[in-house]
Amino acid sequence: MRHLRDLWREQEAAALAHDPLELLRYRSNLLGRDQRITNYGGGNTSGKFEIADPVTGAPVRVLAVKGSGGDLGTMSRSGFALLDLGRLLQLREVYGGEPHEDGMVAHYPRFSVANHGVAPSIDTPLHAFLPFDHVDHLHPDWAIALAASANGRTKLEEFNRRFARTLVWLPWQRPGFELAMMLRRAVEEHPGAEGIVLASHGLFTWGPTSRACYLNTSAIIDELGTFVLEHQEKVPPFGGPRRAARGDRQEVAAAVLPFLRGRLATARRSIGMYDGSDETLEFVNARDAGPLADVGTSCPDHFVRTRIKPLLVAWDPETGTVETLREAIATGADRYRQDYTAYYQAFATPQSPRLRDPNPSVVLVPGIGMFAFGANSREARYTAEFYRNAIRVMAGASALGGGRTADGPLPQPRTPEKAAGFTAVTNYVALPAREAFNIEYWALEEAKLQRMPPPKELSRRICLIVGGGSGIGRAAAMKAAAQGAHLVIADVNEAAATDAANEAAALAGIDAAAPCAVDITDRGSIRRMIRFTVERFGGLDILINTAASFPSPDLGGRISDEQWHATLALNVTANYLLADEAAPVLQDQGTPAAIVLTSSANAVVPKQGSEAYDVSKSAVSHLVRELAIRLAPVVRVNGIAPATVVGGSTMFPRDRVQASLTKYGIAWSDAEGTDELRDKLARFYAARTLLKQPITPELCAEAILWLAGDRSGRTSGHIIPVDGGLPEAFLR
Repeated sequence: MRHLRDLWREQEAAALAHDPLELLRYRSNLLGRDQRITNYGGGNTSGKFEIADPVTGAPVRVLAVKGSGGDLGTMSRSGFALLDLGRLLQLREVYGGEPHEDGMVAHYPRFSVANHGVAPSIDTPLHAFLPFDHVDHLHPDWAIALAASANGRTKLEEFNRRFARTLVWLPWQRPGFELAMMLRRAVEEHPGAEGIVLASHGLFTWGPTSRACYLNTSAIIDELGTFVLEHQEKVPPFGGPRRAARGDRQEVAAAVLPFLRGRLATARRSIGMYDGSDETLEFVNARDAGPLADVGTSCPDHFVRTRIKPLLVAWDPETGTVETLREAIATGADRYRQDYTAYYQAFATPQSPRLRDPNPSVVLVPGIGMFAFGANSREARYTAEFYRNAIRVMAGASALGGGRTADGPLPQPRTPEKAAGFTAVTNYVALPAREAFNIEYWALEEAKLQRMPPPKELSRRICLIVGGGSGIGRAAAMKAAAQGAHLVIADVNEAAATDAANEAAALAGIDAAAPCAVDITDRGSIRRMIRFTVERFGGLDILINTAASFPSPDLGGRISDEQWHATLALNVTANYLLADEAAPVLQDQGTPAAIVLTSSANAVVPKQGSEAYDVSKSAVSHLVRELAIRLAPVVRVNGIAPATVVGGSTMFPRDRVQASLTKYGIAWSDAEGTDELRDKLARFYAARTLLKQPITPELCAEAILWLAGDRSGRTSGHIIPVDGGLPEAFLR
């Protein structure tokens, strides 16, 4: 093969030969590993074999097919539904025609032999009715390029002659029972066929064994790649370049991403990412980018994620500024929502699911690149990947026409009556809006969405936690991760931040947490941290700071001038700098945001030997009130005031704990561990409170996350005590 590699390893496969389901899983993982073969969550594989009925023990022939929503590249054996093949085949006898095809889906779970808790795919009959033991249904870019070409049928005939293949062309039909019947008829009418190209959709291939199926699939896709890429070498992509990429595109992207994220949050927030790859830039800067982007995508697997089409912002990168780009984004987003709502209203019926988010999930900016959005960072990345797949499809289809639309009727519609709405731009054929709507708002697609778990409290939120490497900050990070937030965990101790981010990623997902080193006494360092957050997740919703220092006095209870200045710089000025640098991002987004700072019971309880710390925390408490006024109404600013938190705090190293125990006349010995000494000191502090319980980082995190979330949505400018009931600190 010229473009793909044979990843099959006979030794690995031989170890699975006794288990046909594991061998199917192995084949599926190999195919799903390469995005040129299929997208994340896209495509389907199946195998037919005998297993023992779990009730009777009698042999039963089953269809093992990828469950709904599974991903070929990462799925395990539990991702397959196993259905009684004989009973599935009986459905052909009771099928009442295309108007009734959706009703057939209800039968699939009834035929389950072992579905592993997954819903059988709507593609189930497509695999069941094909008379082959092993079937692959994939969405390779090169195959879709052919399937979405105005001269696709003619080019397929040319491909078959060139590579001595026997692929069959099948006109467009929405996935489902009717398509399954069409596939069956196609192989009956073309004995010896090696595969089927589904117009505007993808590719079906098969084989008598899992290995033979894998080889047939890979070889055909590789040859399609050779065929399409040879055509692409002969014509400039997308009509040739119209503009050049800006040299400052990274800076421009970072400057507008929060604004863009905010303009697309009219229905719900999203996580965003920027893609400035050469492939994307070649498209957005090309002459034909406008009409190609506007005509929409073809493969259903693409536009379910990328919407019917992207927003191409009308902005000139040669003369434009960041400010004019913001204006163009706002205008374009308004127009897109109007157009999308009109699209919904044009095709919706009383039975259609309600209008979903009318905002684009892909935004293209000439000279800059692509911005992609999703419910989480993984979905945003997949959205970008899917649109890059669409770009490759458009490039291939255009090249197959030599840069112009081939003459003659389009081969995608089944009949002349169904041709209305199929549109070709430079030989690339997009699905009609009605067909796109019938998939996007398909009752079966809606059912798949309804099966997804409900969002968590901080889902779609971006949270920056400063001081997150230890103590209260780390506890807040873990709680935010468990509540679905996307996190940047920042700390002066980069190793601690990295360790905390790894722990948070285990809760929130590998793409949802990132570490960052920061010195919050340095405005430049803060600025870099906030830009890192924006570039990583698209913006900022919640800023939490728990970082502080407590200067250790000498034996006389005094501290040096340097310690005084350093304490106020970290405990007070740094909080101001954080808010001051975060404010432009939060205001740019325009969506409700929260800042939570950490004061202390010491802010109102004076103590001997802690003047610098106590005064600094008094200042933080008032800074909360000042910032609440300054940043309203977009940003809520609140704080917590813990009593002494000993456990997990970097402000209580062993020597300070020992000094405190000595100060209060509490016996201790060098033989005791640091955690034992901390626990002893914590119990002493707890005994002075009304509730007699130590204050832990986790309890403080509870209060912080309550202030950061919507449950406190009408609270700003306040300090919540977390002190166990400390009478000296009662509000005064």
